Amino acid sequence: MIRNYLTIAFRNLVKNKSYSAINIGGLAVGMAVAMLIGIWINDEVSANKHHKNYENLYQVKMSQTFDGVRGTQDALPFPTGDELRSKYPDFKAVAMYDRGEGNRSLIVGAQKFIKQGLFIGEDAIDMFSLTILNGNKNPLKEPYSIVLTDETAHALFGDQDPIGKLLKMDNKVDLKVTAVVAKQPQNATLQFDYLLPWQLQENMYEWVGKYMKMNWKNNGWGVYVQLKDGVDPAQTNVKIKDVILSHSSYDVNTRRVKPELFLHPMSKWRLYSEFTEGKNTGGFIKYVRLFGIFGLFILVIACINFMNLSTARSEKRAKEVGVRKAVGSGREQLVGQFLSESTLIACMALVLALVIVLISMPYFNTLTAKTMSIEFGNPVFWGVMIIFTVFTGLLAGSYPALYLSSFNPVKILKGGVHVGKSASLPRKILVVIQFTFSTVLMISTIIIYQQIQHGKNRPIGFTNKGLISINSSNDLVDHFEALRAELLATGAVSSICKSNSPPTQWWSSNSGWSWKGSTPEDQASIFTTIATNYDYIKTMGIKLKEGRDFSRDFTTDSSGVILNEAAVKRMGLKHPVGELLRWAGKDRTVVGVIPDIVVEWSPYRAVAPMTILFEKDKSWVGFLCVRINPAVAPSIAINKIAPIFDKYNPGFPFDYKFADTEYNKKFHYEELIGNLSAVVCLLAIFISCLGLFGLASFIAEQRTKEIGVRKVLGASVANVWQLLSKDFVLLVIISCLIASPIAWYAMNQWLESYTYKINIGAGVFLIVLVIALAITLLTVSYQAIKAGLLNPVKSLRSE
Repeated sequence: MIRNYLTIAFRNLVKNKSYSAINIGGLAVGMAVAMLIGIWINDEVSANKHHKNYENLYQVKMSQTFDGVRGTQDALPFPTGDELRSKYPDFKAVAMYDRGEGNRSLIVGAQKFIKQGLFIGEDAIDMFSLTILNGNKNPLKEPYSIVLTDETAHALFGDQDPIGKLLKMDNKVDLKVTAVVAKQPQNATLQFDYLLPWQLQENMYEWVGKYMKMNWKNNGWGVYVQLKDGVDPAQTNVKIKDVILSHSSYDVNTRRVKPELFLHPMSKWRLYSEFTEGKNTGGFIKYVRLFGIFGLFILVIACINFMNLSTARSEKRAKEVGVRKAVGSGREQLVGQFLSESTLIACMALVLALVIVLISMPYFNTLTAKTMSIEFGNPVFWGVMIIFTVFTGLLAGSYPALYLSSFNPVKILKGGVHVGKSASLPRKILVVIQFTFSTVLMISTIIIYQQIQHGKNRPIGFTNKGLISINSSNDLVDHFEALRAELLATGAVSSICKSNSPPTQWWSSNSGWSWKGSTPEDQASIFTTIATNYDYIKTMGIKLKEGRDFSRDFTTDSSGVILNEAAVKRMGLKHPVGELLRWAGKDRTVVGVIPDIVVEWSPYRAVAPMTILFEKDKSWVGFLCVRINPAVAPSIAINKIAPIFDKYNPGFPFDYKFADTEYNKKFHYEELIGNLSAVVCLLAIFISCLGLFGLASFIAEQRTKEIGVRKVLGASVANVWQLLSKDFVLLVIISCLIASPIAWYAMNQWLESYTYKINIGAGVFLIVLVIALAITLLTVSYQAIKAGLLNPVKSLRSE
């Protein structure tokens, strides 16, 4: 029986080639989009699952209250790891790690590379089940060792065995390669080119052992832990929550902010990284869910398109149904036949969808910045594909099967199928649903684009074009004045300064500031901190609101401070310049006020109060910011200054970053969502147009004789076009009316996570309505004009 159904289905497909092509093509596009989104979602939700200890690994986080707001961070005091390891038996392993950028110079012979890595505790190798390809099984035990990924080892040593070989890091310490590990998957949280022993920090940086080993006030390091099997993390949270507080009895400010430690499971690192008022409120999971819904939308749109095209041809198959029923076929058999046809079409669409996915995967990987692929050798993949295809086939064929199998054989064989308004209502409802989905996508895409542009057009308070940052070193800091003089002499550089962070970020924040009239609660407030000395304002291209920059003409500027407008507002200073502040036991005088520069991790966040300190300590001021002369082309300027940096920084390759490029990276996730939305939206519109085309074909087929009579009575082609188009215009308007409040609510919820955001105006809904009407009229015009041009003699002829 099944074989007979499939044979008939195949013959019908061959007989109606154009119809079959549209049906298969529409389903294939919908399935391909759903598959691509499914592959992307799987890559996101499977992040970190390659770790054997996935269920027992946690990151230690801390919540604190500042200015009445409960915030959460992963930056912790240096002694936290030792405390957890020695006093809490719940933990099987504890690994501290540094949270810095970790870009360091690795030198082998004459070769110099900038690679990214981190200091980390020796337990990390087993905790994260890193695959050791070669070398020591406990490679981080030796204090002057380094662990390389296979990719880094090949870059440094080629095909040679790197184990036991020496390399120089940052041109000041020799390290022995003790192991080579497999590079982590792209969706892993722990990413690195190399790993360094935790204790190496104390050997390299005197200030770490001298000032940080027992310092419970400075939060700059992270902690990974592994719980023992069977330990309840909730109970462990209760035990460890007051670890910081118990060591801060002498520190009044720390006790006011009420720090609490807790464990954040690895299963939530990737998708649930956001916290509000100390509670985990989600994160990137909102985008995963959003595109899961988009994928379902487009698959439903494709299935509705199939339904409409199938029912549009109902008259051509009515006699077939009548004859089958007359010779004894039951409704169940007819339903089985039509579902077999739809499943066959779905199988053909699957083959075409896989081809589309294979062709588009490189572009999709570029769009999403991933390296995903189809796992053809995975039986699970094929199992999912079979279920997916059968589900799509049954969903797409359900309505046509039930509709066509319901025909009365007596009426069919007497005079065919006469369809009234009530019979066409379900198809119109399907088109309304289909276009509602597409309209929601259109509105959402436009709002996402507006929000991205709103952030990009935000005044950032400094000039990022022509500004570059360079990772500093002891050599550069020690010879800074000579370096500065030579750079300025080239004419390619207009200014240079030192800072503790790149131009587009802040890496330090501090509390404990006091000012005239401040309360103990005020002193617990957090201020972001930029440490610099001369020419920072000039180099950054900041226009002062009041006062001046730090100047070589004023020796008192060594105890000076510059505030941003948010800090002035927070302190309540009416005339800030000249005001005396106190921090870290030292009086500081306000010499200037700058606008609120946008250096937050997200350009949509409110700008935090900021203090800019004059600082000469080279261990803190580790970045160089260089302003290129606007009269010199950047490429020419780079060529001029590169030899000077090579001269004063021989142990490092000349590694620089343009501030405008780095700033634009802050929009990565929003642009990713915007681009994906735009692609899905365009494909949804395309498939919806096929659905409208199908319904236009159906109506034109049903009203052939009516159109013939109207033409005989003098109706023009334009009159016929208007007659057939008005129904579709009404359907689209209804779709827009339904879609608008849905999209408004959904996008308002999405915008809630942004402090700096747009207000959704009526304009976007009017624009989408106009676009939808234009697309609809263009789509149905072909069938309407074709029907209007039909010779009435042919349309009125009886069989």
